[in-house]
Amino acid sequence: MTLPAPAKRSIDLNADLGEYAGTSGAALDDAILDVVTSANIACGAHAGDLAVMLRTVNAAASRGVAIGAHPGYPDREGFGRREMEMSRKELTKQMVSQVESLAALCASAGTRLRYVKPHGALYNVAARDAAVARVVAEAIHSVDASLTLLGLAGSSLIHEGERAGLTVAREAFADRSYLSNGSLLSRDRPGAVLHDADVVAARALTLARDGYVNAVDGVRVNVTPDSLCVHGDNPEAVGLVKATRSALESAGFTIEPFAK
Repeated sequence: MTLPAPAKRSIDLNADLGEYAGTSGAALDDAILDVVTSANIACGAHAGDLAVMLRTVNAAASRGVAIGAHPGYPDREGFGRREMEMSRKELTKQMVSQVESLAALCASAGTRLRYVKPHGALYNVAARDAAVARVVAEAIHSVDASLTLLGLAGSSLIHEGERAGLTVAREAFADRSYLSNGSLLSRDRPGAVLHDADVVAARALTLARDGYVNAVDGVRVNVTPDSLCVHGDNPEAVGLVKATRSALESAGFTIEPFAK
């Protein structure tokens, strides 16, 4: 009797990119793009500009890396990591403008935008606040209903994305610490961002293979990710993504974009 072949296991590896000015971060982004399979490109509000956006789009497309919009609060001084009070109308306008801007650049470069992942504080607020998540999801749907929404696994962002009729993808973070409720430990707390390549790679493998992460208080949080993120602004980003990809592939995972 012939046993069935084991199910193929695949996972996406993404990074936040295009978050620099001029050409100062181009080489670092290129090195990361050589390893990841999806690129969340800043849309000019919290970081980046049209020139950086287009350069990053071209660099990603040339490598076959899936392109996602990474819209955030219009707060360059705070790098989009400060929460902002915005009306439904204002937030919708920001989302639509930023996503449409990157989509247009993708089209001009002969490629297409495949997904959207909110940035920083907007991502965190939408993960816990259903009303904000609904605005984000409906704004994306109004731009292009075929876009996938990438959000924190188990969050309001995923739930509201599904309610809005979007395809959703669940994200987990290999280089961030978790709280027992499944949210991320605030960046102003010690140990919120992980920098050791072996630790990050081991966490990524546990998430992808075993479907859980240990929170800072030791509680086991169940997570089933479609994509794993390593932040591009982490000083050790290149080493982290290389170690993570190597660990996943050694364990038999195929690394490929979640958004085809």
